Amino acid sequence: MSNKFYIVAAFVMASVFQMNAQNDSIASTTPIQDEFSALIQESNNYQGYKVVDYDKLIELRNSTRNYISDLKEEIIQHKNTLDQQNDEIEKLKSDLKTTQDDLKRVSEEKDALMFLGMPFSKGGYKGMMWGIVGALIVILLILFFRFKSSNAATKDAQQKLSETEKEFDAYRTKALEKEQRLGRMLQDEKNKASGNL
Repeated sequence: MSNKFYIVAAFVMASVFQMNAQNDSIASTTPIQDEFSALIQESNNYQGYKVVDYDKLIELRNSTRNYISDLKEEIIQHKNTLDQQNDEIEKLKSDLKTTQDDLKRVSEEKDALMFLGMPFSKGGYKGMMWGIVGALIVILLILFFRFKSSNAATKDAQQKLSETEKEFDAYRTKALEKEQRLGRMLQDEKNKASGNL
């Protein structure tokens, strides 16, 4: 991409230098000006007028026509060169735009990550991953607090069950003692009743 940019810049600079050179050559004296000056200097003075040799004037006219024709040809050549350079510049601009588009597409592809078959930018992917991590941490905290609450309730229920079992054991022991006492009393009464007979 940078090579094409340098080529475009070189063409533009060459065009600018060429135009400056043309302006400088036009600004300097031309062969026609030299011929006019020579003709005027070689002319004779007659009552305040310059008398010019007809042949030299015709020669100057022909030289001027030739010079103008040469200038027209040179202008056409410069115009053709300029058109070619403009075409080349447009082609290079088109190539540069294509290259920039390709670079942009490649950069987007390089920055994109595929996740579950969907393209994500690096920033979007990082955001989604941190969102998933955050959601997992929240779920983990909720599960931790529920477990802690359930664990406390389980311990409380186990403690109540243990107390109830102790009370039941104490009640059973008392009931057994009472049953044994009642059984003895019944046996004593049976013994008394059989002794009276």
